[in-house]
Order: sequence, then structure tokens, then C-alpha cells
Amino acid sequence: MTKPWVVVIGGGHNGLVCATYLAKAGYPVQILEARDSVGGAASTINFADGFKVSGLAHVLHSLCPEVVKELDLNTAGLNVGTPVETISLDPGGLHVTLGVNAVTGQGISAKDASAYKTFKQAFHSYAKALEPLIMNKPPRLKDMDSKDKLTFAKLGWKLRFGLGRNAMREFMRLGGINIYDVLDEYFDDARIKGAIAMDACLGHHMGPRTPTTVLTYLQRLRGEIYGPSTLPPGGMGQITLALLKAAEKAGVSIRTGAKVSQVKILDGCARGIVLENGETIEAEIVVSNADAKTTFLKLVGTKHLDAMFAHRVHSIRTNGNVAKIHFTLNQMPQIKGLSSTQLHQRMIIAPDMHYVEHAFNHAKYGEFSTNPILELTIPSVSDSELAPDNKHVMSINASFAPRHLRTGWQQGRKGFLKRVVEVIGGYFTGFSDQITASQMLTPEDIENEYHITGGHWHHGELSIDQSFMMRPVHGSAQYDTPIDGLFLCGAAAHPGGGVTGIPGRSSARRILSMSRT
Repeated sequence: MTKPWVVVIGGGHNGLVCATYLAKAGYPVQILEARDSVGGAASTINFADGFKVSGLAHVLHSLCPEVVKELDLNTAGLNVGTPVETISLDPGGLHVTLGVNAVTGQGISAKDASAYKTFKQAFHSYAKALEPLIMNKPPRLKDMDSKDKLTFAKLGWKLRFGLGRNAMREFMRLGGINIYDVLDEYFDDARIKGAIAMDACLGHHMGPRTPTTVLTYLQRLRGEIYGPSTLPPGGMGQITLALLKAAEKAGVSIRTGAKVSQVKILDGCARGIVLENGETIEAEIVVSNADAKTTFLKLVGTKHLDAMFAHRVHSIRTNGNVAKIHFTLNQMPQIKGLSSTQLHQRMIIAPDMHYVEHAFNHAKYGEFSTNPILELTIPSVSDSELAPDNKHVMSINASFAPRHLRTGWQQGRKGFLKRVVEVIGGYFTGFSDQITASQMLTPEDIENEYHITGGHWHHGELSIDQSFMMRPVHGSAQYDTPIDGLFLCGAAAHPGGGVTGIPGRSSARRILSMSRT
């Protein structure tokens, strides 16, 4: 029997992953990508003459090993790069290096060093206990099928017997509270607490005191189960290139510059798509790598949806809070207390939890942070192909930069960029004089250029009410949707954002399982 023709909307990494799994199963698959190249947020861009940099995502910390193995990405040329640690910068040079299991730095007490090891061991165990939920379609809470029951059984086993009784109780206590209180219980050193608090909040409309930031920290920490964070040589586009080669080898057809304007609905079923130029492509299955609001409210249209379901989609919190900034530098930047080789690491500016919370306070009122928390990488330190000789490129994630700035980004853009430069200048000697070019993508720019509603990294907040069996909303949490033949495969679906490939893999498995029934 001929397999149904599949169209995948969007050639981001999850779209490529999903398409490849389906093609390997014998389905004819075509990816339609609006931009002139695939990769989406996981891409490398030509930033300035002679300079290249990862466009949005710039640190690889959670690519799923099952995806790598099952799609044979190593044969396709995958090179994740060398491991990087996180260095929390201190203006006086008393920097702290946070590794997977150890923290080092001048002034770190033996008590805090021991507490860090205990903390990471505990939280790694919590993250591992959630793996049955992360790696499978989220189970329904009613009318469960056999796979839903199996997932719950595996999760229960991991929590009860994988963690043990005492650790399970501690996990249940911590799961719904804020990271601020947890870190105060573990540590005395403000630098350690600030660095961990930043990782719990980065990419979200949350501060350290926001409930469920323990959950967002666990979601970010999950990547350490798979291996250390890395900076891929050639930028994140190198990951996309491996995925592209695997997709093409599997027989996936890919069209770029093909923006979808509508999902074609016939008798409540998806039967193809309509491109912006008016071209219609018929298909039995349509898979959307776009965010949920784009998929349902724009491409499908509310006339094809139940009013309550449309309301739930409309209510998804998707406003981004991070600006992406790139600088070209005319020399190697210098910072007291770090060697030039250490500048290859992931560096952050989040001195303490109060600093992070205060930065978030501005976003509550539609303002950008006057003292933003920053994640910095200088990938050209270890990858000379990204910049001309003796020159460098710096990539920054800057929070908080709310999507709907009260003054508007046309007015606020220069002010926020100026503050970012000034904050970095408090750590790097003569930094402002080294900048030769800059680019800043606000959440508004990210929305427009990458076609992500709200410009949110994760296609929506990863708070407890928008996670697991409630992601993106009740009625489409298992990758299929109220529209027969329409599926989700992107970061809007479980388990959310990050360059993991898990949503794409799980969506493909869901489609294949439903096709067999």
C-alpha cells in the first residue's frame, strides 16, 4: 500500500528530525521552509563581512542521543565540538567556574563546594527520573491507552525506586516551588546562587522567586544527562547540516523560500497546504513545526476550531524576553582573572539572585532591564573560521527584553544595546572601543525573522501549566490535533524548546503509531 504524502511546515531542526523518521519509515515527505535555508533557530548566519555566528541558539547542551543514533548523524558529519563550562563573571576577577559536578573559584568555601556536588547529584537524579515522561508522548489523565499507562508506570517506578523514598519526597517538595528558596537552602555563596538562578530563568518570563522555576531549571539541566555543553565548530548550522544530510539520504524533499499561508481543511481533515504564492500542495498528513498560535490561529483558522480550543490556544503565553546580540571585535577581549583560552567557555553575568530578580522586575512593567543578565560566548576563540585573523565575534543572550516594550522597540533599541555594552564593559577592559559592528534581534525581530509568535525561544513558556500533558494546550498535547491529519512536531509540543530533536522524534513516532491502527 502506498504511504500517504506528508508535508512538513518548517525546516527547523525538529522539522528535519520528524521528516527523516517518517521518510525512513517509507513515507514520501516534503519539507516547506519559508526562509532561504533550513535550520531555523539552529543555524549559522553571515553576520558581517568575514564574520559568521550562530543565529539564535549558540550553545548545544541537549541533543538527544537516540536521535543521533537512530538517524545516524555521526555518519552525516555531526560534530558537537569540545565541552564548555560555565564561568560566572565577577567584576573584581573572582570568577566562579561551574562544572557538571564541581564548582571552583577564589573564595569558594569547602562547605559550598561540597553542597554544589550534593545539589547537582540530587538534581541530576530528579532529571533522570523524569526521562520516561520527557522521551514519550505525555500521557492523558483520562481515557488512557496502554502506552499512556506504561509511561505513567515507568515514571512512577523511576520516582519511587530510582530515587528512593526520601529523595522522592524531597523531589515532590521542591517541584512546585521557586529556585530562590532552594538555593538559599543549599548555598551561602551569592555567586553560585546567582549563576544557577539565571539558568532557571533564562528564556522565560520568570525571576528566581517565581513559582515552578525549579521545574524550568530541571528542564535546562536535562541536557547534562546526555553530555556536556558544547560550541559546535562552524556554529549551530553544523548541527543542521548533519540533519539535512540525514534527511536527504532518507529521501526527504526540501523546498526553501516556500512560505505556507494556509492548511487546507476538507470535512474537518487536513488535506494539504496553500503557499503564499497561491500554489496548493495536496497531502494526507500535514505536520507543523511552527508554534501553536501560528499553526491554529493563522494557518488553520478559528472557523475550523472549537471556540474553547481556540481560546486556549490564544491564551498560551508566548511573549519572548530575550534579545540576541552579536558583536564583531577588532581584537581579543581581555578580562581580569581569565586567560585568553578560558574565553572559549560559556560566560554569564548574574552576580547574585537579587541581581537576577531585579532584572526581571523591569519586564513585569514592559521595561527592559537596566542591569540585564547576560549569557556570552566568543566562539571565534576556538574556531578561527568564524572571524578574520586576530578578530573575534561575540554572541550574547540578553534578558530581560520583553516582546511588548512599553515604549516600543523602535525607541528602546538603542538604549538597551547601550546598557548591554556598558554592563559588559564593567568586566571586559576597553570593550566598547573594540566593537566594530553590532546586530541586535529583539523578540519582535525574532518573531518577524524566524516566524515565531512572540519571539519566544521555546514557542511558549515552560511553566507547569504549559508543560507535559498540557503542552501546548489540552486537546493537542499528544502531537495530534483536533484536525484529523494535522500534527505538531516543534518546540510548541512536549517537551518544549532547546536543540533536542525530541519533539520531532516523538511526533514522528505518534504519527507512525496512529497510521498502524
